Amino acid sequence: MGEPAHRLIKIRGGAEWRDLTALDYHHETQPMPNPVSWFAHRLPTGVHRLEVLGNHVVQLGVPIFLFAPQPVASIAATLIIVTRLFFPTLADSSGAGAPIWFIVVVLTVTALLVVLSYWPARNLVARRQLMNASFNRHHLVNAYGAFGTVTKRRREVVVEGTSASEPDAGALWREYEFTGKPGDPMRMPRQFAPYHLRLDWQMWFLALGSADTSWFQRLLLRLLEHDRATLRLLRVNPFPDAPPRWLRARVYDYRFTTWAERKESGAWWVRTEVGLLVPPVSLRD
Repeated sequence: MGEPAHRLIKIRGGAEWRDLTALDYHHETQPMPNPVSWFAHRLPTGVHRLEVLGNHVVQLGVPIFLFAPQPVASIAATLIIVTRLFFPTLADSSGAGAPIWFIVVVLTVTALLVVLSYWPARNLVARRQLMNASFNRHHLVNAYGAFGTVTKRRREVVVEGTSASEPDAGALWREYEFTGKPGDPMRMPRQFAPYHLRLDWQMWFLALGSADTSWFQRLLLRLLEHDRATLRLLRVNPFPDAPPRWLRARVYDYRFTTWAERKESGAWWVRTEVGLLVPPVSLRD
């Protein structure tokens, strides 16, 4: 189905894509903000409307022109690449012909996928459209629907540790810093795309209320064990010499500072504690 289908799912999934307000929130709540996200978020609302409209045009309308004569097709491809931050793949230009068995296999697989694609294609126009759904037990085709709606509030899970014998009021808690996701409000977001920081993305889904938390439990266990491979995934380990005795995980609301707040404090984020996700735990737990 590709990118146009992804866009159609977005338009049907959330009113913010239809009323052009999606980028009132997206720069602030996207999984991995980058160095220009703060500035983009503070642009006038009219600019955000144009951003969403331009995005729809490029991702829904421009792909049609990929089949147009040159140079129109190249211009269309460039626009798509720029907006998605994809890198083009170099094609084999050797000119060697493929063997007949390979052609038969490719045509067979293509025919199979064309037939199986009937169900996700029908899903695009269904009244009760499914997102992230498979239509056969082998998961050969599916309805990709990531970000069908835009998150309007940013929450972050902050992991802290202490070396105190007991996690009481006198314990000094130190914060683990992840590589890309927001943590220290004073730290400017960095650019990592198109590189995928999988752990940081998982932490973003965790803060959204992901049902699967088994991986997070294992992460806390590895931190308590001072596992070096796990610690290499982090930006800052506040316990370089020995593991903490206790860990906890707190949830915060994050928002970008205003122009005035940024000028006064130098911070990029303002965070407010929401609650406790994981109470203090130790290896003996």
